[in-house]
Amino acid sequence: MAGAIIENMSTRKLCIVGGILLVLQVIAFLVGGLIAPSPTTAVPYMSVKCIDVRKNHHKTKWLMPWGPNHCKKLKDFDEAVSRQIEANDIVFAVHIPLPSKEMSPWFQFMLFIMQLDIAFKMDNDLKENAEITLDVSLAYRDDMFDDWEEIAHAIEIRKLKCTFGSPKTVESEGRHYDCDFLPFMEIGSVAHKYYLINIRLPVNDRKGINVGIGEIKDIRLVGIHQNGGFTKVWFAMKTFLTPSILIIMVWYWRRITLMTRAPVLLEKVIFALGISMTFINIPVEWFSIGFDWTWMLLFGDIRQGIFYAMLLSFWIIFCGEHMMDQNERNRLSGYWKQVGPIAVGSFCLFVFDMCERGVQLKNPFYSIWTTEVGTELAMAFIIVAGICLCLYFLFLCFMVFQVFRNISGKQSSLPAMSKARRVTEGHWKWGDMTIQVNSAFFTGIYGMWNLYVFALMFLYAPSHKNYGEDQSNGDLGVNSGEELQLTTTITHVDGPTEVYKLARKEAQE
Repeated sequence: MAGAIIENMSTRKLCIVGGILLVLQVIAFLVGGLIAPSPTTAVPYMSVKCIDVRKNHHKTKWLMPWGPNHCKKLKDFDEAVSRQIEANDIVFAVHIPLPSKEMSPWFQFMLFIMQLDIAFKMDNDLKENAEITLDVSLAYRDDMFDDWEEIAHAIEIRKLKCTFGSPKTVESEGRHYDCDFLPFMEIGSVAHKYYLINIRLPVNDRKGINVGIGEIKDIRLVGIHQNGGFTKVWFAMKTFLTPSILIIMVWYWRRITLMTRAPVLLEKVIFALGISMTFINIPVEWFSIGFDWTWMLLFGDIRQGIFYAMLLSFWIIFCGEHMMDQNERNRLSGYWKQVGPIAVGSFCLFVFDMCERGVQLKNPFYSIWTTEVGTELAMAFIIVAGICLCLYFLFLCFMVFQVFRNISGKQSSLPAMSKARRVTEGHWKWGDMTIQVNSAFFTGIYGMWNLYVFALMFLYAPSHKNYGEDQSNGDLGVNSGEELQLTTTITHVDGPTEVYKLARKEAQE
């Protein structure tokens, strides 16, 4: 009788916790869909063609496209030819943001891609596999009347991939090529109000620099930054979830340390998963509002990589520890074949990220995809990581198959389980309300992983209530050895987990 009361209380407690977690998961999606704006915004910029007149004692090297100290402009290159202005004296200037606007640290990052408007001309055709050389400079200031301060300067080479849909005849002159977008710049913080980009296309016939690139009419940039409203919602979620996971993690480990035995492997892995989730949750991004931390994007990638590597390792070990005929349980060394691909794949992705965003900490115009060697190296890292991921899932599927095969082989020892309830599906109708699907995806998935880790630590925390051997085994009608094999590996004399107590109740029914 007492056992039935205890089991009913455990079932009721699990149902309450499950209901709360489900409500929180729905809230996480709704926060992104209904409260947060779109995660990012794309802003198109048209460069202004300026004349570099520093030879005539111009005071500054920075050329502004508009404003009180704007540069001397060109309408088009025909005007440059008529005025005998050389290509080396032309600068494409872009001011960020557009007039009467300001950038904000809440934007978190800036990513720019470039599009070239190249016209066909019989005497200046675009050569196959042509490369364009860019002399680019980036500066900032926080007041419209301050001097510009240089952030970076580099000479970059980009490969042109263009197609021409018409026959290359005299009649087709003036028509534009269809060119792919080019990676241009990425900055991991937006610490200043105004930015200025100056782009030069130096020409050197003897060295073959910017020769055979066609007739460039205009340079367009598309700037992508995170929305400030989404950033605030994201920071708020991190600030709320950090103490939640931290508290359950401390509670979970305290329950384990109170046991009369040493922690088993699965318990340690769940705790490590909680640590990696807390590492992601800690809202260090708040400091990026007041500090120019350009390394935040790289740091975020590293944090996510650690969490997902830990999550994949947990799934493997979780399945392995529930394989009842496995002799190498509770030993991390027994999983080297399965965990090895995770380590190799994670290392490859880390090296790739360091080669891309690591270098961008010094040169924001750098991209590993702009050279043949860089592209091949990046693809090699990605392919190796993909192979490791495929091997991992093969191992995981095989282990899951073994778990179910072992369970089905012992079904004669288990009572009949109750049938699964049917689930009905419905559709949400929001009327005229706008739902931000991308924001809902980000906040929902982020909330889901937090709730997943929370549920693991709650359900697999050992109970400290004493359940006698006769009571624990008598209800199921199996001996002690069979019970330990038919339950999770962390069931012990100190008390079963919440998962075990729920499973035991269902078995009785």
